[in-house]
Amino acid sequence: MTAPIALTCGEPAGIGAEIAVAARAALPDLPFFWIGDPRHLPKAAAFAEISSPAQAAAVPPGLLPVLRHDFAGAAIPGQPQPENAQGVIDVIARAVALAQGGAASALCTLPIHKKALKDGAGFGFPGHTEYLAHLAGDVPVVMMLASDLLRVVPVTIHIALAQVADTLTPALLDQVIRLTAAGLQRDFGVAKPRLAIAGLNPHAGEGGAMGMEEITLIAPVLNRLRTEGYDLRGPLSADTMFHARARAGYDAAVCMYHDQALIPIKTLDFDGGVNVTLGLPFIRTSPDHGTGFDIAGKGLARPDSTIAALRMAARMAAARSAAT
Repeated sequence: MTAPIALTCGEPAGIGAEIAVAARAALPDLPFFWIGDPRHLPKAAAFAEISSPAQAAAVPPGLLPVLRHDFAGAAIPGQPQPENAQGVIDVIARAVALAQGGAASALCTLPIHKKALKDGAGFGFPGHTEYLAHLAGDVPVVMMLASDLLRVVPVTIHIALAQVADTLTPALLDQVIRLTAAGLQRDFGVAKPRLAIAGLNPHAGEGGAMGMEEITLIAPVLNRLRTEGYDLRGPLSADTMFHARARAGYDAAVCMYHDQALIPIKTLDFDGGVNVTLGLPFIRTSPDHGTGFDIAGKGLARPDSTIAALRMAARMAAARSAAT
């Protein structure tokens, strides 16, 4: 029997506990368990404590399986408590250990608040992804945003637009393309990935009239990888890559900067987008939204992205299992 998915609690002051309960109600037949402090769940939440992930499958559909992890403080909606910061970090590490040990088939992480972790526990990583990569042995990773309509991978992520051209290097682009293709094969069951590579400049530079990066940097990397057998299209003009007919011609789009990748997928499928980390030795997905401090505890949080993230984690686990 396939191991269940580990769902981390995320920031206790956010909407994580609410959407975990709602996701369980929407996915009664998908085996997953929540790691966190039962005191942080909504007051009316129906749950059952388990002592090991293997017990999650036996929990009745109306109850959220909870692997207890005690926190130092209470959960106050919209107000992160410094004493809870270390607990958030420890839950992530515990979930990774379960995934690496085979007790969990995948890891789905609910949103954290990086400043709260830094202020409360000296968290030394830019975010979730970097911490997961560290726990996995400082492996190189890439961020993919995925839905049933589109998969996108930004080469550069959370940096100022003015820094993109200097940050974009042949080595970085090469690494991102290789990790993306390998992830599609291993975790999505795509035997021969087709990648569409965006240009950096408008109209992909238009032959050098609007920038030279396509000619001097991007195209040479693509040509070299094509000789190794990679199926690459581009560099392409980003403004014509994302309509339905264009999307039918590739399995993922590799984009040069954050908004070039995220605007299309959030426009096409705002609630169904899932954050996937490729390159890890275990599967990791996450809803594509933040902690929701402004609506925490008000019953307004939508679980759509978490439901999509759990479903995608299950499909990825099945694909990885079939490939071994």
